[in-house]
Amino acid sequence: MNYELNTTAHYHVSQIDSLGWELTVCNALYEKSSPCRRALRNDGSFGEQLFHFLAKLFPLDGIRKVLEIGGGLGYVMKDLLTLHPSIQATMLDISPFLLQKQKDTLAGLPVTFVEMDFLNMPLTGLQTFDLVILNEILGDFPTLVVQKAPGSTADAETCLWANKVFDFEEEFSLNFQPNEPINIGAIASVEKLCGARIPFIFISEHSCESSCNHPSFPQMNFEAPGSPEKISLKGHDEYTVKFSHLEKIARAFRYKVIRGQYIDILPVDFSNKLQTAMRQTTSLSDEQEILKHFVYDLYKYEYLVLINESKKKG
Repeated sequence: MNYELNTTAHYHVSQIDSLGWELTVCNALYEKSSPCRRALRNDGSFGEQLFHFLAKLFPLDGIRKVLEIGGGLGYVMKDLLTLHPSIQATMLDISPFLLQKQKDTLAGLPVTFVEMDFLNMPLTGLQTFDLVILNEILGDFPTLVVQKAPGSTADAETCLWANKVFDFEEEFSLNFQPNEPINIGAIASVEKLCGARIPFIFISEHSCESSCNHPSFPQMNFEAPGSPEKISLKGHDEYTVKFSHLEKIARAFRYKVIRGQYIDILPVDFSNKLQTAMRQTTSLSDEQEILKHFVYDLYKYEYLVLINESKKKG
């Protein structure tokens, strides 16, 4: 198979100058005045609600060292440190621009900052962490895409990743459909984390396997395409993630796997105002458009919580 490699590394290292145009769920909930907060049962930022969600799944009081990979503007870690000030936090990012933003957000807090591509991080450097977080980041990792014009010569990096496809198929019984994009960086990352025997792992991203079938709002419903989809953004492309591949890898390492949609972490309050917005074919205001997009993301995003039963703390 002839592949080309979609990678966002150059963009994040050399070109990015803002995240303002890329409204993640985390960023959408950070401001207390955000209309998205009023759409939820629980008022709070993403980091606050994630903390309380995870606390129901494993004992956070046993967590000491936390690594966040690709931490955006640092909002999640700020919330975690506010709620659990005894943790030792490390932020790892490929982007010097975003790492500086994280330093600004987390100023005065006990945080270590590392500028590095996670895929190049030594396994021994991972094994001291109790919890690793990859929130809304795996879509940025390298993706193999079948070339539309076969015959061109792939570069060394593309060949390196393409050569891993067969290994992953054999080792984890992954089934790649003909011509579908392969989240090779996401797959390699989960293999690396599980191979390091991290006690707890949280992963979230846009999924190509999520769907929405809400009987009250048929215009909001969508089916799962099943194969990773391209998302075109400023200066780069990302791909949605095939979570069933990541789940298979985690189970192969004997992790307990909890999988779901963001709607589990951020339950919605279907107020009259929100129901009105969701029933509109054409939004009548900016707020309605924001709310519709936000609720769509709550169904489109999936998460994995991976628990290494042999090493869990507490």
